[in-house]
Amino acid sequence: MRSFVRRLATAAVFLLSLAAVSPAAAQGPLRTRIDAFMRAEMERQKVPGVGIGIVKQGKVFLAKGYGFANLEHQVPVGPETLFQSGSLGKQFTAMAVMLQVEAGKLSLADPLTKFFPEAPTSWGTITVRHLLNHTSGLPDLEGKLDYRKDYSDEDLARYAYALTLEFTPGSRWSYSNTGYVLLGIIVNRVAGTFYGDILRERVFKPTGMTTARTINEDDIIPHRAAGYRLVNGELKNQEWVSPSLNTTGDGSLYVSVRDMIAWDAAVQAHAILEPESWKEILRPAPLNSGATFPYGFGWMLDERNGKPLHQHSGGWQGFTTYFARYLGDSLSIIVLTNSGTENPRFFAEGIAAIMSPALAAPVPKPIEDKEPQVTARISALLEKAREGTLTPADFAYARAGFFPDRMKVYQEKLRALGPAGPPVLVERITRGDDRVYTYDVPFGAKTYLFTVALAPDDRLSSFGLRPK
Repeated sequence: MRSFVRRLATAAVFLLSLAAVSPAAAQGPLRTRIDAFMRAEMERQKVPGVGIGIVKQGKVFLAKGYGFANLEHQVPVGPETLFQSGSLGKQFTAMAVMLQVEAGKLSLADPLTKFFPEAPTSWGTITVRHLLNHTSGLPDLEGKLDYRKDYSDEDLARYAYALTLEFTPGSRWSYSNTGYVLLGIIVNRVAGTFYGDILRERVFKPTGMTTARTINEDDIIPHRAAGYRLVNGELKNQEWVSPSLNTTGDGSLYVSVRDMIAWDAAVQAHAILEPESWKEILRPAPLNSGATFPYGFGWMLDERNGKPLHQHSGGWQGFTTYFARYLGDSLSIIVLTNSGTENPRFFAEGIAAIMSPALAAPVPKPIEDKEPQVTARISALLEKAREGTLTPADFAYARAGFFPDRMKVYQEKLRALGPAGPPVLVERITRGDDRVYTYDVPFGAKTYLFTVALAPDDRLSSFGLRPK
């Protein structure tokens, strides 16, 4: 994928030079390049249908669908096709929360015990802000619930009460859908109405998101796409979940490309909310140590080519989504797919490279390794993972399900790859209080990227291996 993006980016240089002379004349060739890339990437990822939106300098450059919204009826995707949002919907739950803050019905500093009096005492130090920026320490509910069971708000809250905190609230960042499920419940309680109704009246209608809505299996919804997953190389229908689990605040919306283009304009204008509320939404998460983590309220706050990149992805029930705003280049890219098993970010990265070569995803290259002792330790940790001898003691905190389930997956994968060659450092960054190291690691003729984060006490805080 990376080499393909580089080729596209190189070709786009000529097209963009044309745009400098005659923008209108160059739009056609750019769209042709995007079409070719989209079809090739859809084939590579085996994605049934994709909707994309591209906004440049505040104007819609492209709003288009590719492939099929429904394979059984051969219905094509269009800009009006509705896809499930997945966690992209967290941006909107955050809006519903901030509307309640502005109305004086809650505060970001309120403890959870104010809204959940039956919660364990450990929740007394968790605040609404901790839920919004994923620093609560609450484990993720995803994968633990019975997806075929209907849960009330009270049922979900009681389930969360039984969870053991993974770390002291505010001390770390760890993505948790549980926090946004609870935020939806809090809005329901303080507003006295369903949070989805608040979104419809206070966010969707004012911003022109005319077809955005919460998921509902009963209603007849025009242009609703079907979701799919890839099983042993064969496309299957999305798995069924209970209706109640498609109403929670962690991402249970239908949105179209047209809806998301309208949302992009609202975000650009900082609409609906007061300026101070938008500052909170886009403020990096403060940690107890005084450091910050680059996540706001439903937004990852990254950089690309030295300029801000605000983005978020989502995935649920046969759908994946991605929304990126390259602020310094006034470029927004929306990708909505009806595939639950692939990565929509690859589409956005390729499109960004075509629109502006400077936005191409950087290719990791070897850098000076000033900490050979760390590299030696990480090489030993990789071998321990292959042998299956990593233990919770190696981690600053081990997320629920990592031992033994996730650890077994890594062990099987590493054994299949065979012995690892010497790791070569390609990136070292700081995120929050952690140092994050990425290495090129050869396994025979193939090279993988191995990323490890170390907490201040030098124990592992994250661990990942992916093809280069």
